[in-house]
Amino acid sequence: MKIQIETYGCAMNKADSEAMAGLLAESGFEFGDNGILIVNTCTVKTPTERKILKRLERLRGRKVIVSGCLPSAEPSITEKFPEFSFLGMNVEDIVNAVRAVENGDRFVRIKEGRCRLELPRRRENPLVGIIPIAQGCAGDCSFCITRLARGRLVSYPRELILENIERVISEGVREIWLTAQDVGAYGIDIGENLPDLLRDICKIRGRFKVRVGMMNPSHVLKILDELILAYKDEKIYKFLHIPVQSGDDKVLRDMNRRYTVNDFRRIISEFRKNFPEMTISTDVIVGFPTEDDRAFERTVNLIEDIRPEVLNVSRFWTRPGTRAEKLRALHGRITKSRSRIMNGVFRKIGLQINRKWIGWEGRALVSEKGKRGGFCARNLAYKPIILHSDEDLLGRSVNVRVTDATCYDLRGEII
Repeated sequence: MKIQIETYGCAMNKADSEAMAGLLAESGFEFGDNGILIVNTCTVKTPTERKILKRLERLRGRKVIVSGCLPSAEPSITEKFPEFSFLGMNVEDIVNAVRAVENGDRFVRIKEGRCRLELPRRRENPLVGIIPIAQGCAGDCSFCITRLARGRLVSYPRELILENIERVISEGVREIWLTAQDVGAYGIDIGENLPDLLRDICKIRGRFKVRVGMMNPSHVLKILDELILAYKDEKIYKFLHIPVQSGDDKVLRDMNRRYTVNDFRRIISEFRKNFPEMTISTDVIVGFPTEDDRAFERTVNLIEDIRPEVLNVSRFWTRPGTRAEKLRALHGRITKSRSRIMNGVFRKIGLQINRKWIGWEGRALVSEKGKRGGFCARNLAYKPIILHSDEDLLGRSVNVRVTDATCYDLRGEII
């Protein structure tokens, strides 16, 4: 019976799906449609959870295994779909689950999982190596359900991370994605730190680039100077994903984010001072229960001041089991209006920023096909540059000129 994997959510979930695919391939299973469907879930945002639940409703009658954050954070889902099998973070049990389903049995085992780096992988993109460096979260945000799903921080051994990167580079990978729930927290539980890890990664021989995953400001503050030094290596994309969530200090305290707006501004200022072409990606939550009109205005002002190259806007949604669940939520029309305003602010900023790249010439690594045809290349600042060519450009580092821009990407030509 063939296997199909459907993945929702972050790079960590993609890594989990690649691990499950690797284990199944190692056991002789083939991949294709109309067999057993594995739905690897995300539960960070209510809209995503609703989308997944609607999808599961439509899948009734099929052989389905549900895995990932949703059953881990909300085990009661097993009662809602009694015909499906379930895993939590324990992706290493996927072979047993599939064999049980093949035999007409139900398999339910929801628990924490093994170190992902000890598992085989079947990469979705042969040019991109997704490398988990930790599991779980060191934070305690009042709105977030991730810790319920993924547990507390467990950093992986540095040598094991380096061994994995060396192996995938030897297999032809050109782009390394370091991922975790909070990459900046790496090592605080085992006496290690992210800058030292980055320096060791950059010593590995080969032609590759490194994308550092999301880091919360509270952990970046503790390693800021050393992190900037590590970023100076040309192998590291000048890309910083650092979610601010709010531009109001009281809201940040209510969120239990453990930093101030000025702390965030300082991080952005130091990185941009050292890397003028830096891509700053940040996240904001609009409509947190204690966000009044003035607090929202401060968040808008912050985004207009720092002018991030990427902005992910989320409306606040109550998540079960979180402290924010006890707060009185704002009316949906307020959160919807604030989301519309914030996205409008960014569309103007994003287009202005990207148009400044028009005329830029330099090297870019082609690591994936474009969503609407052509190819997507990334320059030193991890800016996506859409290219069109009759040649197969995948895996090549090419000289490009940026000829046009949208608020989300750049358009270019090979020179």
